[in-house]
Amino acid sequence: MKDILEKLDGRRAAAKLGGGDKRGATQHERGKLTARERIELLLDKGSFEEFDMFVEHRSTEFGMEKTKVPGDGVVTGWGTVNGRKVFVFAKDFTVFGGSLSETHAQKIVKIQDMALKARAPIIGLYDAGGARIQEGVAALAGYSYVFRRNVQASGVIPQISVIMGPCAGGDVYSPAMTDFIFMVRETSYMFVTGPDVVRTVTKSSIADGAYDNDVEALLQMRRLIDFLPSNNADGVPQWPSFDDIERVDLSLDTLIPDNPNKPYDIKELILKVVDEGDFFEVAEAFAKNIVTGFGRIAGRTVGFVANQPMVLAGVLDSDASRKAARFVRFCDAFNIPIVTFVDVPGFLPGTAQEYGGLIKHGAKLLFAYSQCTVPLVTVITRKAYGGAFDVMASKEIGADMNYAWPTAQIAVMGAKGAVEIIFRQDMSDPDKIAARTREYEDRFLSPFIAAERGYVDDVIMPHSTRKRIARALAMLRDKKVETPAKKHDNLPL
Repeated sequence: MKDILEKLDGRRAAAKLGGGDKRGATQHERGKLTARERIELLLDKGSFEEFDMFVEHRSTEFGMEKTKVPGDGVVTGWGTVNGRKVFVFAKDFTVFGGSLSETHAQKIVKIQDMALKARAPIIGLYDAGGARIQEGVAALAGYSYVFRRNVQASGVIPQISVIMGPCAGGDVYSPAMTDFIFMVRETSYMFVTGPDVVRTVTKSSIADGAYDNDVEALLQMRRLIDFLPSNNADGVPQWPSFDDIERVDLSLDTLIPDNPNKPYDIKELILKVVDEGDFFEVAEAFAKNIVTGFGRIAGRTVGFVANQPMVLAGVLDSDASRKAARFVRFCDAFNIPIVTFVDVPGFLPGTAQEYGGLIKHGAKLLFAYSQCTVPLVTVITRKAYGGAFDVMASKEIGADMNYAWPTAQIAVMGAKGAVEIIFRQDMSDPDKIAARTREYEDRFLSPFIAAERGYVDDVIMPHSTRKRIARALAMLRDKKVETPAKKHDNLPL
């Protein structure tokens, strides 16, 4: 018996070495951790349970039968993050460059199936050079099995991809179908055809964030998991909070500048509303004119969408619409309530936007909000002009509670443009135009016309925003919406 146990220990030790100490050292020289070190950092200490440690490839082409390594270039299993179950696979660049073989794919597929059955999040750590060329079509078929599981799990369990080295060829499409993609600066890149095509994709809509090193990236993934539900049925996680939901912040009463054209930072409002100032922003470097991310109110996760007046005055353009639409759909799929802060002067004008499909992209956000069944709370802080007022979670497309600050301006357009159209005949008389502008501002650029007609539920004091949102979310916690039976919708892609 002792001999058998020693043999088992020896095989385990060999499997844990991966490509060997020398290749592990090379990883460290490049500023990267090994696959097992990454898993150890991501999961709670001692919680990792590995699957298929001894699996080896079955290829006999091009002398591959002479080179076999236990694990075959990917480490798979499950563990916990702050006590909550998570499944994980980490590609091992020290073994065949992390390339995907038939058995490598089978290991990933097994963990995907297990995650779906257990209704728990799955995290993929990517550091690989694509398909294993020696295996030909078997490797390509392996990708297809993985892709299909990505689609089956979409909207059922959270799927997170972390690119921690090269992610090449077929490997890029699995992350592209997951809910979030994060990268590591300098050491990670994604490409289909070659590394010179794109070195970083954090300023495109592909990646949702980038971090300076492996350690920071993995610690932030632990933080993200704390915000996310385990699946689409469990509801948002509840964490202890020491932040009073009745808290008021008098500084919010002076957040909006007296000059309506002067910007302010909407993130200041978000940070002062969420529990303990803890906000996890998603896609921060892309479409900065809109802010998306997760916070908590009364210890429960909330998704935030907010126009950012600091960038392009907070207008909606194609990129901002796509970014917000994808985030809204994620929140709706996983029953995460959404709070929307509105300060939008309209859609970005110009032929570049029109030719780039602004109408279709804007419709994505409109569609996303309109199909939501989760609690929707909207707060208009300043401008809500034109069609953008409708798109940004207005009452009429399904928002449950719509509040406005006293500084809110809800109108078809700003005073200057409106007066120039309505009173075109008086344009030669500056005094008349000035008087008409003041008249328009007094009549329309306030929240009270909308409040009188019920389009806004209440005009609230800015300092009470957190309290009012918390109460609204508590009231809406058991919200139920019946929708017509359908196979699926036809989102304007």
